[in-house]
Amino acid sequence: MHEQLVHQIDDLLPQTQCTQCGFEGCLPYAKALASGEADLNRCPPGGESTIVALAALLNLPEKPVDPSCGTTIERHIASIHPQHCIGCTLCIKACPVDAIVGSSKRRHAVLAELCTGCELCIPPCPVDCIDMVFMPEFSAWDQTQAHAARTRMQTREIRLERQKEEQAERLEAKAIHKLDELDDTPSPDAAAKKAVVQAALARARARRQAQTP
Repeated sequence: MHEQLVHQIDDLLPQTQCTQCGFEGCLPYAKALASGEADLNRCPPGGESTIVALAALLNLPEKPVDPSCGTTIERHIASIHPQHCIGCTLCIKACPVDAIVGSSKRRHAVLAELCTGCELCIPPCPVDCIDMVFMPEFSAWDQTQAHAARTRMQTREIRLERQKEEQAERLEAKAIHKLDELDDTPSPDAAAKKAVVQAALARARARRQAQTP
């Protein structure tokens, strides 16, 4: 029942992943709400309509958005000034829904139709070239868009986890190759070097094992 309630709550949230609620995203907030560990008025992007829906679901009284979390405004879109962008990719890494495109040392651009307006791309930008702008044609944000954004976030998380695992496998293979080289080319300090590599390999394997569900 608890997992079903979490899912129902999460379905009502705007999936902006903005963290204004004080949690790391909409799902963590949904879990806190389901457990009674958070109030239902901590989602500025969702605003009054989300509070009304949550109140009905949770059988709780409605209340205004908590001002400590921010204010409810119409959806704004991140906009990158191309003449100032240095292609550092930090905004791309910060975007939770893959709404920014570009590559290293190339100008980046925001896909306005996918941007949730979370503003998470702004703090890491080293040249302050990102603004939030109001674009009437993109001001609406319904549950269909919210669910699509959630799917993009989940796809991104799976991709990043896979990349992390692939990197760990490459480093492990490199360490094993180094051990083979030390065995094939004995030297006065080979034993010490081998011990260092073996220790690093053991730590890497332990980390991977700990991360395995």
